[in-house]
Amino acid sequence: MDTYYPTRPRERICECSEATQLTLLCEPCGCKDGLWASVWPCVNGAERVESLMSELLLLACALLSWIITCQSGPWRPCTDLLHLDLLSRVLPGTGTAQDGIHIVQSRGSRGFQFSGSPQLFRFPASQLFVNCNFFPAEFSIVVTLKIPQITPEKSEYIFTLLDGDSDELLLGLRLSQNNLHFLQKGHGPKKRTTFKAVGLDDNRWHTVVLAVTGHYTILTVDCGRPLELVLESPFPDDLDTTGSTFFIASRRRWNGLFSGLIRQLVLLPGSDATSRICPSSEPRLSALSVPQALLHLPIKPSSTDLPLHPYEAEVRVTAGESPPCGHSEEGQLWFSTLKKGLFLCDGMMWLTMLQGLFIATANRDSNLGSGIYKWTDGKFERYQNISTYDAQAWQYFTVGKKKFLVVANCRSKDAGDQEQSVIYKWSSRKLKFIHYQTLNTHSARDWEAFNIRDETFLAVANHRQGERNHNIDSVIYKWNPVTQFFEVNQTIPTAGAYDWEFFTIGPYYFLVVANTFNGRSTVIDSTIYIWLGGMFQPYQSITTFGAIDWEMFQIENRVFLAVANSQMLTEEGKIQYSINSTIYELSIASQTFIKFQDIETNSALDWEYFTVGDDKFLVVANSYDGSSYSLNSVIYRWQGYEGFVPVHRLRTNGCRDWEFFNTTDGSYLIYSSARAALSKVLKLRTI
Repeated sequence: MDTYYPTRPRERICECSEATQLTLLCEPCGCKDGLWASVWPCVNGAERVESLMSELLLLACALLSWIITCQSGPWRPCTDLLHLDLLSRVLPGTGTAQDGIHIVQSRGSRGFQFSGSPQLFRFPASQLFVNCNFFPAEFSIVVTLKIPQITPEKSEYIFTLLDGDSDELLLGLRLSQNNLHFLQKGHGPKKRTTFKAVGLDDNRWHTVVLAVTGHYTILTVDCGRPLELVLESPFPDDLDTTGSTFFIASRRRWNGLFSGLIRQLVLLPGSDATSRICPSSEPRLSALSVPQALLHLPIKPSSTDLPLHPYEAEVRVTAGESPPCGHSEEGQLWFSTLKKGLFLCDGMMWLTMLQGLFIATANRDSNLGSGIYKWTDGKFERYQNISTYDAQAWQYFTVGKKKFLVVANCRSKDAGDQEQSVIYKWSSRKLKFIHYQTLNTHSARDWEAFNIRDETFLAVANHRQGERNHNIDSVIYKWNPVTQFFEVNQTIPTAGAYDWEFFTIGPYYFLVVANTFNGRSTVIDSTIYIWLGGMFQPYQSITTFGAIDWEMFQIENRVFLAVANSQMLTEEGKIQYSINSTIYELSIASQTFIKFQDIETNSALDWEYFTVGDDKFLVVANSYDGSSYSLNSVIYRWQGYEGFVPVHRLRTNGCRDWEFFNTTDGSYLIYSSARAALSKVLKLRTI
């Protein structure tokens, strides 16, 4: 399919023949082989004057046409007839991902996941149409995507072209359950062409080519048999893109944001791209133009649904000096038998990697301290012991290349002394965590580490000062790159704080506290804070009942917060342990979290969200029902319309915490108990 873009009529300018140019008297009467041919002989007198006037008029017209042609230049299409990578245009100049765009590897291939504000993923159409402002009349769109099943009432946009600052759609691709919709603006109302039962939302990679020419729209999926639909009228050849904007993965709004992965998105003017990418040895991943950021590390294709290790790279084992580490070795792993360490090349130098999988336990018994365990041969074995004092929680984090652990100590070393929590730093020489910094805290219950614009923060949940004062400040510390220590950045009033949870939604940063007790009642507000002007400010308050834990998670483009309510103690002294814990969902309309689902729990102390394959789960730590600690903790599975439904019950004793992790041989859950001396590791069995 060749196309001409509507700029202006293309004119062919003929020139006078040599004889005419010499005499300027012979009347031109026709154009032959690009030259004006003279067929009348030269004449004298009045006829000669009349002939001369006619000749001059013709030359003036030709000269005017020549001037117009020279000023406007030779005819060119609106764009070069080459493929145009739309996906790369919403990435920074380095070609890497930006805020709100994450590189996710799935089934052996990588794609971009869009989770930030749709306003970030846009660029003006003028970047593409540089010679004129008209969209090509014939073109094809190539997209490689992977998306879970879409619910019947939802639809999601792959891309849109919107007119100016309005919401008027000029062009777009939209997915709904089992259907693909091609949207366009015609001379009349908006038109929609729907390809039904195409099966793109099955959580597998697919490459789609949509070709548009004249009255026909042709869809090819995974280099299979083309599907052809006839349009009521041909695609317009005068679709003006002046002032319009491309939005990738959305239609400007949060509603309809693409929830899957996009690997390539290419516009090819004037041609059907199918012949360029098909046939293919991997038709689901046929490539016309994939951003370099997704091809940076060598990826091994996989035909299984098992989770892949984050680094799929060549491992080099040496007994002597380190191998070269440059751009071509970026992403490679090196195991040194001399240094007894595993290293990763970042393109410039070898970075030490903490070897293996570790877990840190927070023990309340100060005489025993707390242990760090390493996963070895399918089980955890003690690796290091650290002195702690009624430890409540550990938090692992990094600052640049440095690796840290911070413990929340609830008691002081000696009675009457100031309570202190401690940050430990990993020593690559000693291969263990060593004391780094001590911070004054008040009956600390939790630490939360997070980053905001390349700056590292630590938030401590101070529970009470002394035995009775629960209404005290919790503290947010900030890493000082000059002193190489954490310093106080902000204090926030809290009431018996037990937990902090940091999360992001698009370009916005949030921190939510679990307030447990104000000295009179557990029926109090817990507060969500938003980062504005270099500090956290109150955003929304939610009434909770002895809140112990918050868990934030996302399902597709929906954002949820689950609170673990431990007990309802009123000012009258009545107390209940069997109460509801609640899942809240972010409402785009009100821009607040609203109640989504209540789940009956028994003094819930923790929520843990995890996924296994395509299934999504929540497990709750039930600890006490008012008479017994021996209770069932419950695993709930996401069922869409039904929300979370119970699918499995696990007998636990005073369950305090759940953690989920993966190894090369499967998925595991580990839970700790406030009543028993042992924690248990459970392997998940999938059918």
